[in-house]
Amino acid sequence: MKLTILGSGTSQGVPVIACGCEVCRSTDLHDKRLRSSAMLEIDGKNIVIDAGSDFRCQMLRANVQDIRAILLTHNHKDHISGLDDIRAFNWHKNGEAVEIYSDINTQKSIRREFPYAFEEEKYPGVPEFDLRTVEPEKTFTIDEIEIIPIPVMHHKMPVLGFRVANFAYITDANFIPDSSMEKLEGVEYMVINALRKEEHISHFTLSQALEILDKLKVKKGWLTHIGHQMGLTQEFSKGLPLNISAAYDTMQIEL
Repeated sequence: MKLTILGSGTSQGVPVIACGCEVCRSTDLHDKRLRSSAMLEIDGKNIVIDAGSDFRCQMLRANVQDIRAILLTHNHKDHISGLDDIRAFNWHKNGEAVEIYSDINTQKSIRREFPYAFEEEKYPGVPEFDLRTVEPEKTFTIDEIEIIPIPVMHHKMPVLGFRVANFAYITDANFIPDSSMEKLEGVEYMVINALRKEEHISHFTLSQALEILDKLKVKKGWLTHIGHQMGLTQEFSKGLPLNISAAYDTMQIEL
């Protein structure tokens, strides 16, 4: 199983438009962050997690030729607004729809945001979605690949993380209930959001993310959904535990 970080930034990305801070002016590629997204390659099949505003750029940059499915964590624009661009994969699949796995609330948002994809008489070339419902408490499979939903909270909003074998991915969360921590037991590799060092209403801070990774005793952890307020990657990385790193765009890891 190979992990690719397609994007490691916040809803605004880094650099932020019209910001002149040292992070947004940095020439270090580790400080250039598209919206948070990741891809797992398992037995030659690509499963993408989230398809936000930068989805097209991420697919081109990673030279992705085909995707088996998309998993969606929640319905915020920086996680679903790029779904129109799956049209290219529909064409690649000779018109076959792309399977999109999400909870009911996210499905409602997709139908509202992309109504033209669900009309009876569709305009030629619209994206073809095959919406698959994820029940937060039920494991599901994609071609015998077992995927465990991990319910977490984004302030007052339920969000899904995902576990595949010994790997877990959680973004846009600031609370993991005990029942979900139990589902994460035994995870060896984990990506988790860490927005900044200061308290935030709906995202883990750096210290909170590190505490969770330490509690789970992961072999290796990566921080994602990193904002420019965190500081320069080279600087804040110096204070991280040896087994924890800041994720960066295009990072690839064999798990």
